Amino acid sequence: MKWLWYIGLLLCLLMVSCQRQVEMEEGNSVYYWRTDFRLDSSERAFLAQYNINKIYCRYFDVVMDTTQGQGPMPNATITFSDTLPEGIEMIPTVYIMENCMRKQQVKGLAEKLVKRIRQMNETNDIKGVREIQIDCDYTTKSLSTYYQFLSEIKEAWGQQLSTTIRLHQLSMKAPPVDYGALMLYNTGDPRKWVERNPILDIRDVSPYLKRLNDYPLPLAAAYPVFSWLRIINGVHVEHTVEAGEILKVKQAVEQRREELKQSIITYHLDKENIKRYKPETYEEIYHH
Repeated sequence: MKWLWYIGLLLCLLMVSCQRQVEMEEGNSVYYWRTDFRLDSSERAFLAQYNINKIYCRYFDVVMDTTQGQGPMPNATITFSDTLPEGIEMIPTVYIMENCMRKQQVKGLAEKLVKRIRQMNETNDIKGVREIQIDCDYTTKSLSTYYQFLSEIKEAWGQQLSTTIRLHQLSMKAPPVDYGALMLYNTGDPRKWVERNPILDIRDVSPYLKRLNDYPLPLAAAYPVFSWLRIINGVHVEHTVEAGEILKVKQAVEQRREELKQSIITYHLDKENIKRYKPETYEEIYHH
């Protein structure tokens, strides 16, 4: 019956191949991570200049209610003081604290989350939303509950669903979503900021590159354009990633997985971040 074993192996390989062959939509995107959606002229110009066609907009966080004991609760909900530029797709994004997923189940949370997003879209006249993204730094302890939660969101939403993928999560089985946004930032240990930039350092990324080829989920690539402020002896010290380091990482991941050239995201849209890098740097980041 050895032929049955070969047929089973072939079917498994075909399933993985088919999943990887799902093509990412080519395009440029940004994250929007402020608590009020308001765009100034420089931010609007940035969206136009780099042909941004998607904004992954953080709608709210989900955190554990430690005072009333009510479980996962929404927090820091965004307000909309401005409208979305024409031709740009809004992707509601929700950050979920990992401890919310440590229970064996989070009954009803997916339905509540989807309902809240739909209400926010309706209240703020945001039309044409076809995708939700969930951001969670899940671990082996929370993976089972989180994946079940994603499946419930997919069922309740009925349209496209994505999630963030951190480098350490590449060693885990793929989540039940349409694609992942590979987070190529916050890659280091903040406590070791003297030795390495904790936002992004090729030395922290390199050990994970070997997993890219075999990861069975379509991926977009997200790069940092933000800075960290740290107070040292009463003095504010800014940590910024050098443009060359971002481009070095971009080249390394694209050599391993060419698909990562197709859909590129920067974190995050802000006038200060726009000024941080030269236009030619952004052109290189968004180069397909």
